[in-house]
Parts: sequence; structure tokens; C-alpha cells
Amino acid sequence: PVEPEFKYVGNMHGNEVLGRELLLQLSEFLCEEYRRGNERITRLIHDTRIHIMPSMNPDGYEVAAKQGPDSNGYLTGRNNANGVDLNRNFPDLNTFMYYSGEISGPNHHIPLPDNWKSQVEPETLAVIQWISSYNFVLSANLHGGAVVANYPYDKSQDQRFRSHRRTVNTPTPDDKLFQKLAKTYSYAHSWMHRGWNCGDYFADGITNGASWYSLSKGMQDFNYLYTNCFEITLELSCNKFPPEEDLERQWMANREALVAFIEEVHQGIKGMVSDKNNNGIAGAVISVQGISHDITSGDTGDYFRLLLPGTYTVTASAEGYQPQTVTTTVGPAAPSLVHFQLKQDVVRKPTERKSSGSRTNSKALQKKVVPRATHRGTQR
Repeated sequence: PVEPEFKYVGNMHGNEVLGRELLLQLSEFLCEEYRRGNERITRLIHDTRIHIMPSMNPDGYEVAAKQGPDSNGYLTGRNNANGVDLNRNFPDLNTFMYYSGEISGPNHHIPLPDNWKSQVEPETLAVIQWISSYNFVLSANLHGGAVVANYPYDKSQDQRFRSHRRTVNTPTPDDKLFQKLAKTYSYAHSWMHRGWNCGDYFADGITNGASWYSLSKGMQDFNYLYTNCFEITLELSCNKFPPEEDLERQWMANREALVAFIEEVHQGIKGMVSDKNNNGIAGAVISVQGISHDITSGDTGDYFRLLLPGTYTVTASAEGYQPQTVTTTVGPAAPSLVHFQLKQDVVRKPTERKSSGSRTNSKALQKKVVPRATHRGTQR
């Protein structure tokens, strides 16, 4: 069961069609190379559960496709059939996170508001249900209109200057890791890493989302704040609807990057969280000392924590069990296998419970919220 889940999502904006075509081609490429016995692709498929959604917005795509690449308006087909931008339609967990941060609240596995289903579009609802059904570890959503690998946070904490398009670098606790993930794609891409593309310059071909411009209710930040998944946004072409004759060139430019990014899911630590009888514990919290962003174990007790090479102190905790802490070293290649076997908590007397409760700090309160079984011209 210790096999990570990976996903690609394309065509979130219906008129940004290159990602759709690349993911269809990638699917065919993976199958063909597997049949040929390509060792790299065979190993990748055997060790990874790869999910590919070529089009999140098929209705918008149909509108854009009717216009065609020659007469396509810059925004024609961007939205769904209800005229809604799907990348501005996810529950706004950033605002909650920025507020709760002031009172030592969580910045991971933030619960959704009670009325969230009535506020999202059918496509958004389907995607949220999908990503809640699998313990996704790594993801990218493919866009067009620029050439850059964009990483969280997309939304700046300071929204007072929004009308002035003030840009503020807004890093996550995993900022260095996200930069490495983004660079993996940009440097494997034929020209993204050069920086100058589409009239813009991005050093190394990457950017923090909010440093580019602040975006609210986006899918990228939602993945990080609601699930275990680390997602980046890939802007892949200056032309949102490139002509057919340009597709082969674009495929060759992106092929290695698309494969290399999937391989990035195999880094950090992974393992099982179980009880003394080796039964998996779902929803166990995996905390890394010095990184204020936790992940949780999946339904079978398996967990995956992406980390850069280094030595880490890691704690697994679950309600009703005693926490277990280990120190482990992560190398530059395959993930380190770290299993946790938790002992059941000893039932304490009321006086003891009251005593321990008096020492409960904000970090402990934070943990109680967390466990959840994980079953510029351009606009992202």
C-alpha cells in the first residue's frame, strides 16, 4: 500500500488548451513506453499511482474550440458553462489560515465551511470530492498564457493593496521544497528555465504565486491547505490556443519535464502508521520538527511526506495513542522508509486528565483540529 498517488489536471480554463493535448499525449506515451519495456517508465508506473484529468472544463473548451486558434478571444471559453472561473471557485481557506495563524491555529487540513457545496460549481465540487477520495501526494495543474512554474501561496496575506496589484512574496512552510519542485519542471523543459518568455522574466522559470499577483480561491492553495497534496501550477505557452502545427514542438519541449515531475513524488519519507497488532491507523498526524505543516495518514495507515535531503525529527500521533518520535535522514534519491507503531494511550484518572489539560498549549489544540482520514495579462 505504500505507493504514492500523483495527479495532473489540465484545461481548467477551457481556452488554455495545450495542457489538455499534452496530457492526452502523455497518457499515450506512458502506455506505449510501458509496452516497449522502457525501464524508466515501467518503474514509474509500477511504483506510482498516476491520475490524469485532461480537461477539468470541457464546456469551456467546446466554446473555445468553436472559435479555433486563429480567431480565439483571449478570454473566450475561459470560464465554465455558468460563466464562472474555476480557478477562483474553491473555498477560501487562505483567509482562514491567515486569521488562525494570528491565534496559533492550523495551516493544514483546514475544515471546509458548512455551506461550501452551495458556493462551488459542479466541476469544482467533483474535483474536491475526487481529491478527498485519494491520498494524493503531488500534483500539477496545467495552464497557458505564460511560461513559468508557479508555486504556493497564490494568495497574499496583505489584500489591502489588491487594487494596486501589489505583489508580496508569500511562502509556505515548505517554500524551499516547492522551489525545488518548480525548478525540476522548469529545467527539464526546453526553455522555461531561461526566464525570458512571453515578455516576462522569471528567474529560473519559477515564481511564488503571490509574488507574481495575488489570487484568491485557487485550486493550488486549496490542495495544500485542505489535503496532503503539494500542487504547483504550470503555465506552458504564450499562446493559450496554439495551432495544431505547434503541438509536436510543444510536446517535445514538455515530455521530459512531465515525466521528471512525476518522479518527484518519490522523495522524503513514507511508511505505515499502525497499532501493536499491525492494523493501519487512518488520520494519524505526521509532524516534522521545524516545518509547521503536517500531513495525515490515509485510510490504510500509509503516509507520504515530501522532504528535501537532510536529517529530520518526525512525530506520528493519533487520538487514543501515544505519540512516537524518530530521527531520520533523507537522501537525494529514493524516499526513506519510516514506519510508526503506536501504543494505545493509557486511560488516566480524572485528576491526571485535569492536570495534563492545564498544560495544553496552542500546539496541542492545533492537533485536535487536524486529524482527518484522507480517503499580469495572464490569469492562472
